[in-house]
Amino acid sequence: MQDFYTSEAALKRRFDAVSRQIGFRARDLDEWRVWRRELQTALRQLLGLDRMVPTALNARVTEVAPCDGYRRERVEIDTEPGVTMPLYVLVPDRITTAGVSGQGGSRVSTVPAVIAAHGHDSAGKLTVAGLTDNPAVGQRVHEYNYNYGQEAAQHGYIVFCPDARGFGERRESFSQSPDQLFNSSCHQLAHMGLPLGLTVAGMWAWDLMRLLDYIATRPECQGEKVACIGLSGGGLQTLWLSALDERVDCAVISGYFYGVKDSLLHLSDNCDCNYVPHLWETADMGDLGALIAPRPLLIESGRQDPLNGPRGIDNVLEQYNISQAAYDLLGVQERLDIDVFDGPHKWHGTRVLPWLDRWLR
Repeated sequence: MQDFYTSEAALKRRFDAVSRQIGFRARDLDEWRVWRRELQTALRQLLGLDRMVPTALNARVTEVAPCDGYRRERVEIDTEPGVTMPLYVLVPDRITTAGVSGQGGSRVSTVPAVIAAHGHDSAGKLTVAGLTDNPAVGQRVHEYNYNYGQEAAQHGYIVFCPDARGFGERRESFSQSPDQLFNSSCHQLAHMGLPLGLTVAGMWAWDLMRLLDYIATRPECQGEKVACIGLSGGGLQTLWLSALDERVDCAVISGYFYGVKDSLLHLSDNCDCNYVPHLWETADMGDLGALIAPRPLLIESGRQDPLNGPRGIDNVLEQYNISQAAYDLLGVQERLDIDVFDGPHKWHGTRVLPWLDRWLR
């Protein structure tokens, strides 16, 4: 049998020597404030957020369709000069326009907003918004419980389902044929962006920050709280956005909360969107979760999810414990919870809507 001279063992030793240099270790509120500011500043630089260029949203509604209990709007917004993000907005029928007594105008009843971020193998926003006319989309919805955006809208929330860069209508030229609907362009985006100081995760976080800007302009949302939820790559998006933008009032991360040594270094053939230069020297996922404190955070993880790595759920619980230390320090233990279920990589969802109701309404 041929011998191979691989580097993984050496890289794991290096990881052990240099990882989590700005990990959560605060012992009091003053230390927490200093740590939080230092880590958020470092992460913005690593992601390339400081290199992003703002532009006017120029929001435009291009389609409106009635659905079961809500209407679906297709909206486009600009997130950078020359960069457009299409999304679906699911507006519950219970949102009404009522006359204002003694005035000539009208007002719109408001509800909390939910950003429903998609992951891979999703056709972008189609699955989370529940557009199952395509049988292949329906199959993904069935396999992963992927229509969590639609479910939140039918529950009464106004839901925003965007295409992340590289997915759906935002696929790069390498993956735009109809038979590549479920493919992504993360690999190409990383190759184009990294030499320019940009990352896929950073592009996604920036776009969702601009989506928060757009949500603030919607009369149905003004004065209401905003949640972000997502499975897998949607969990990645939720984790980054919630850690870096305090306008997210509540978060649900499913299938994406594990130690990077097991799940991204050892499982090194994962998608390029996971890999940010110098990130592992700086922090692990539990530290990003700690940045979300004191805001409510629910984690979902399946015991049979292969992305948890060879040690399984123990790799998840170790990161959860890091985040829990921050919630304990702040005295808000009830705002962090985890749903460990028997099952594979999928959206579990059984505790999500009660969690949103508890913290948004």
